[in-house]
Amino acid sequence: MSAIPAASRPGFWIVPGLLLLASGALYALGPMLGLAPRTALGAAMGLLCMGLWASAALPEIVTSFLFFALATLTAVVPPPVVFSGFAASAFWLVLSGMVVGLAIARTGLAARIASALAVPLSRSYPRLIAGIIAIAYGLSFVMPSNMGRIALLVPIMLALCDRIGLGPGRPGRTGVILAVGFGTFLLSASILPANVPNLVMTGAAEQLYGLHFGYLPYLALHAPVVGLAKGLLLIVLIVRLFPDRLDGTPPDVVASNPWSAAEKRLAGLLLLTLALWMSDSLHHISPAWVGVAGAALCLMPGLGVLPPEAFNQINMRTIFYVAALLGLVATVNVTGVGDVLGHRLAALMPFAPDAPAGNFGLLVALASVVSLAATANGVPALLTPMAKELSAATGFSLEAVVLTQVIAFSTVVLPYQAPPIIVAMELGKVRLADATRLSLASAGLTFLVLVPLDYGWWRLLGVI
Repeated sequence: MSAIPAASRPGFWIVPGLLLLASGALYALGPMLGLAPRTALGAAMGLLCMGLWASAALPEIVTSFLFFALATLTAVVPPPVVFSGFAASAFWLVLSGMVVGLAIARTGLAARIASALAVPLSRSYPRLIAGIIAIAYGLSFVMPSNMGRIALLVPIMLALCDRIGLGPGRPGRTGVILAVGFGTFLLSASILPANVPNLVMTGAAEQLYGLHFGYLPYLALHAPVVGLAKGLLLIVLIVRLFPDRLDGTPPDVVASNPWSAAEKRLAGLLLLTLALWMSDSLHHISPAWVGVAGAALCLMPGLGVLPPEAFNQINMRTIFYVAALLGLVATVNVTGVGDVLGHRLAALMPFAPDAPAGNFGLLVALASVVSLAATANGVPALLTPMAKELSAATGFSLEAVVLTQVIAFSTVVLPYQAPPIIVAMELGKVRLADATRLSLASAGLTFLVLVPLDYGWWRLLGVI
């Protein structure tokens, strides 16, 4: 849909107009709120851009360029700060992940793997849901794009549903699509390079505090609860909320073609990339630069698996969105907005240095409320600049405060918080009411069961 028809719709400018008025009021009231002029301008810019991204009132690429334009025209911070997102490792990891994801789809490697699993998964409905969750999680290790994995898996799983008798309208078909959407987004938060919120968080922490997160330590901290336990929770909930039965007859086996040379090269490249990611504590090469090297090899004439012109298919809107989001994080930090917000939130919330369990719960609650307002992608952009003040208030290390965000943005209370889940729903024609039932149930049990379990795991590891 073009921008002109969208702009002509009645009420199209209501949300942007309200956000603009609120931002202007915040800037004007800055002195009364005790904010320096530059801090008030940074806060107003952050409110406008984060509000537009969270509400999707404007296309994300428009908001991204709006941020770049406002920040440079007002000179609120120097241009190197505004455009610092393009120099962040997170930006390059997103870009390289999209190239690798395109290679997996174009060569047919992921479709081959999913097809090979179709027969064993079709023997029972619980096994089908468990297998889909496992496939979605497993692909997160080698295909670092949530949107790419969903675009790949949803058509495959819809075809599988047709082959095993889960036609349109069956609860099991809904369960399959929700297993793809929720399994892809929620569980990938436990893998460092596997989704956008992770990369925004790590990129911002690197920019602001010089923190570097290793692939294996990050996985060890989050995989047991955010990955495995949450995966089991999703399986149980989907089977219970969307019950169905399969007749146990496996689908007809479709003969597969022999492995192509491109598939073999790509499989070897993925294994090498994963090995380098997992051994970063030995060679100290950032996962981003490993990803860039892998993307370069994918595009290398004669050696790679993609023609150079395939780069034209990369979604540059997401790339610029990540760069703008990281630039906004840096702007919020340099203008002092993060320090002010962190200080005032720390004063409002009952943090106590001698109450680690309470502090842990409050941090997760704070990030969850932010996620409801700004979506999962906005959580690290807003909270990471506050980490220094929150660390002082809780007595937790700076690293621990930053990483508690993962528990929150991997918990979706309502589907709109995670755009990849919305995309899966649209591709699979799943009703919003069904997705909301699953999101509310999974969020409730996460807060009641998984957050205390995560706290115990973190304490056992000595992180808090």
